[in-house]
Amino acid sequence: MWALLGQGILLGVSAGVSPGPLFALVIAETLHHGTKAGLRVALVPLLTDMPIVLVTVFVLSRLASFAPLLGVISFLGCIVVSQMAYESIRIRPFDPDLPVQKPKSLRKGIIVNALSPHPYLFWFTVGAPIILKSSIRGLFVPCLFIGGFYTSLITSKVILAIITGQSRVFLNGPLYIYLMRFLGLLLFFFAIMLFCDGLHFVGLL
Repeated sequence: MWALLGQGILLGVSAGVSPGPLFALVIAETLHHGTKAGLRVALVPLLTDMPIVLVTVFVLSRLASFAPLLGVISFLGCIVVSQMAYESIRIRPFDPDLPVQKPKSLRKGIIVNALSPHPYLFWFTVGAPIILKSSIRGLFVPCLFIGGFYTSLITSKVILAIITGQSRVFLNGPLYIYLMRFLGLLLFFFAIMLFCDGLHFVGLL
């Protein structure tokens, strides 16, 4: 149970501090409109992701009896997490001087996140399978994973907005680089676990 919470926290932190559309929007809003604007954007996943989680869990629950298909999904999840790990390890200093042509808003943040393929890809290939696999131990266990994921995701983006509002040095400093590379190594171990799950579903393990 606690291992599942740890997985949720690891994936949430990695998603929260990895460069992407919402990451860039948090930085841009903070630099151009202040820390409060960045904090509003940091909360966007709480408004956009729940329908994605519910739909992916529902779809995959209908396919639960098709073990080979779940094996393929686990292999895809392995690829997704491996890509996250690779991007984290090869991270370079992030340029906070983002060009912004017009003011952003919470509504813009919602649109950016809702139209980004990243949440859909993550929940279909990684998040939803974990929820379904853990649900045999009761409702509390998958809720623990979801809670750990979104608590760490939102917290990391909030911290990012605060740090950016106070200093731009962090994004160009060694601490950010080392943090991302350490997360990348942890994600590679998690990708191996997903690969093993895929082998189990297709009957090779």
